[in-house]
Amino acid sequence: MKTTIAKPGTGLNKAALGKRSRYSRWPLHMMMIPGIILVLIYHYAPMFGLVIAFQNFKPAFGIFRSEWVGWDNFEYMLQLPNMAQVIWNTLYIASMKVITGLMVPIVIAILLNEIRIAAIKRSIQTLIYLPHFLSWIILGGILIDVLSPSKGIVNQLLQWFGIEPIFFLGDARHFPYVLITTDLWKDFGFSTIVYLAALTGINPSLYEAAVIDGASRLRQAWHVSLPGMTPIIVLLATLSLGQILNAGFDQVFNLYSPTVYDTGDILDTFVYRLGLQQAQYSLATAVGLFKSAVSFILISVSYLLAYRIANYRIF
Repeated sequence: MKTTIAKPGTGLNKAALGKRSRYSRWPLHMMMIPGIILVLIYHYAPMFGLVIAFQNFKPAFGIFRSEWVGWDNFEYMLQLPNMAQVIWNTLYIASMKVITGLMVPIVIAILLNEIRIAAIKRSIQTLIYLPHFLSWIILGGILIDVLSPSKGIVNQLLQWFGIEPIFFLGDARHFPYVLITTDLWKDFGFSTIVYLAALTGINPSLYEAAVIDGASRLRQAWHVSLPGMTPIIVLLATLSLGQILNAGFDQVFNLYSPTVYDTGDILDTFVYRLGLQQAQYSLATAVGLFKSAVSFILISVSYLLAYRIANYRIF
């Protein structure tokens, strides 16, 4: 009996290779199981508790015996006197963080790209990247000392110039700008890395052509660097729409106080006080579900825009 040997490139070989590759990747899929279990436990299992947003939840009765009230909690939420202010604070603080978090790293990346001494460039990158690794608990303690109206170094510098001390963390007028500035200081170094990577992908011949045409460093940055970074800028800008209601719970919680609730209270801290401090579990869940629903819509829109504008897709 004559045995037929499949030639390379035939369907038989492709099928065998496909089957072999599927079996060779099973250890990688097994490594995902612990992560999937953690996501199911801590992200998807708690979603069953969202039912209390439609109940007059009482811990003594539990989920199954608490009174069902339908949309009453959502109607009451919209009637709260400070709800509009909390939503405005969240939108304002989050949008300003998004805008500054996009613009400043672009400028810093272009400036760093102009540094020709590698040791200086790496040192600056390390210094601006370092705060990203510190938690807001640590940074909150540092900022409370630094911004103290009596002993803080910032107010001492202001006094040298004849300016009265400013209570940065206790004045409702200044508090939102403290949040925006400190968040930028913490994370702009991390974002700069993304734009530096985009700059390395620009063809050096474009800069050489610009030099031959007599373009200055500023002109090179404007006509070569920025256009080369445009795809990643558009992508990050569109994806940031999904974070427009995330004003940063960790940061605000560690820095705010009742004196700045008017301008510093956001949806996440509002939910925290309603649920854990005032034990209004159903109302807190309704506010959190409202925020999640709006965030889901914004994330969907942002990914649609990312696909339409920057040709970015997840699947």
